[in-house]
Amino acid sequence: MPRKKSLAFRKEQAAKVQAGLQKRYPVPETHLHHNNPWELLIATVLSAQCTDARVNMVTPNLFARWKDAFALAQADIKDVEEVIRSTGFYHNKAKNIVAAAKLIAEKYRGEVPKSMEELVLVPGVARKTANVVLYTAYGINSGLAVDTHVKRISHRLGLTNSQDPVQVEKDLMEVFPQHEWGNVNHRLVWFGRHVCDARSPKCGECEFESHCPKLEPGKK
Repeated sequence: MPRKKSLAFRKEQAAKVQAGLQKRYPVPETHLHHNNPWELLIATVLSAQCTDARVNMVTPNLFARWKDAFALAQADIKDVEEVIRSTGFYHNKAKNIVAAAKLIAEKYRGEVPKSMEELVLVPGVARKTANVVLYTAYGINSGLAVDTHVKRISHRLGLTNSQDPVQVEKDLMEVFPQHEWGNVNHRLVWFGRHVCDARSPKCGECEFESHCPKLEPGKK
């Protein structure tokens, strides 16, 4: 593992990254289509190991058939599996979203909770999903959702030297202002998809090329 960059370097680098991404993506938002916190929560759970584009193809039918937590809580898991099959890992996802619906319907009267502590107790929801929901649905900056894009870009730019999502999140929270965490999150994901690709990064199109250490994470 490469030696961790100094906090001063990482803060300076983070400021450059924040400014560059803000210019590239003035209005950051999630790619997942949703109309309310409940739909966002379910879409985010379904997006695990699946593209947002595929999720967006599946959720209209899902939400038309079961419009809220109360309806999905009564669903037959086999029926849900058929609707979400193309998102992958559909057995586990169906079990989780039906269980999530039951918990939210019974304990929270159908409303998605607004705290990290409560959200991570919802079936299928880990810290990454909770961060997405809290910021995108409620504007709450509780942390940063570290997916493969965020982890890769943060490492390449020297903002972290860790491959552990929990530590990467801590490192990013240390160098970006809290009120920008959610925006930085969305922008990093977009940047990872459009420019800083895992196998073929478009360095010639990157505004950070002149000060990018290009630190590739080690292979596990």
